[in-house]
Amino acid sequence: MLKKTFWVPIALALAAYLLLPLPGQSAPLSERIDKKRGQVEKKKQVEGVLSTTIQRYDNRIDSLQGEINGTEQQLAGVQTELDAKQAELLRVRDELEVARDRLERARAKLELAREALADRLIELYKADQPDALTVVLEADGFDDLLERTEFLERISDQDRDIVERVRALKARTEREEAKLAELEQVSQEAAEVVLSRRNEIAASRDRLAAAQGELVTVRSDRRGALSDVRGSRVRLEGDLEELEATQAKVAQQLANPAAPPAGPITPGSGGGLIWPINGTITSPFGLRWGRLHAGIDIAAPSGTPIRAADSGSVVLAAYTGGYGNYTCVQHAGSLSTCYAHQSGYATSAGASVSQGQVIGYVGNTGASFGDHLHFETRVNGTPVDPLGYL
Repeated sequence: MLKKTFWVPIALALAAYLLLPLPGQSAPLSERIDKKRGQVEKKKQVEGVLSTTIQRYDNRIDSLQGEINGTEQQLAGVQTELDAKQAELLRVRDELEVARDRLERARAKLELAREALADRLIELYKADQPDALTVVLEADGFDDLLERTEFLERISDQDRDIVERVRALKARTEREEAKLAELEQVSQEAAEVVLSRRNEIAASRDRLAAAQGELVTVRSDRRGALSDVRGSRVRLEGDLEELEATQAKVAQQLANPAAPPAGPITPGSGGGLIWPINGTITSPFGLRWGRLHAGIDIAAPSGTPIRAADSGSVVLAAYTGGYGNYTCVQHAGSLSTCYAHQSGYATSAGASVSQGQVIGYVGNTGASFGDHLHFETRVNGTPVDPLGYL
């Protein structure tokens, strides 16, 4: 009956240990695991919602790529047309130069022919040929004079050659002027087309540059949106795995603790423990930086032997999260003591130790900022102030 009664508080202590907070953490390990699982699920939900945003990014990327391809094709077509128009413009301008030269020569010849004809008319007038003079006086201008048959019948063959020459040169001049006007019109139209195509090319290049710039931005936003949420989720999953591994290790160590040493059950009382090391307390038990500091920190050089504060059974001697190398000793009743940040062990899980026995050495492992011993006292697994038991 005594043995059964003795095991009840121990079983409760071991069960409660799975709910102990880690160093510097105010929430029990199981609660932190549940919280971390919830955070991971939220991140997965965000990833699911984000997939719709990613799809919109993909659609915009496809649209921009299509716009870029279309603009490039349009640019190539307009450039081809521009090249053709520029070649046509050069050809027309060459023809214009030739036409202007021909027109100038024709006008010069026409002027000479008209001067010769005028001289002949003067000679006819001086020769006093009334019939020819009458024809000249009755003509409605010089062009009408050239068309009058009577005039042609009354002048000599030499005079007739002069008139025909003037008429032919006049017609040629008119043709050259018409051709010149036509070429000038073609040149003007070609120049306008060239200018228009150049403007289209400039606008197309602007659109192309804008679309390419937006494409780069959208792709960057897509990668950023996806990597941020995935990176956050991966980090949370890593934290969760670490917490679950720590819980599994603690559960394994506490599943089958060795039986405590035989002897009468002595209730714990203040002053019943000895100091594990001699040193200055650098951080007391209680809230620190907004969280529970579950023990006291005692400064000592690295390698200083750590003594068991009381007799008991070692239920845990393993690297444990922020505690680093961590040893817990179950004493009689519901009291246990724990020793963190050790540089090495002098005992092992399952061993029985006596009060004052060296069980480890001061170190700086785990979440520590210098050589010291983090010493805890727990009742039924719950941290209590060690100064009440020393």
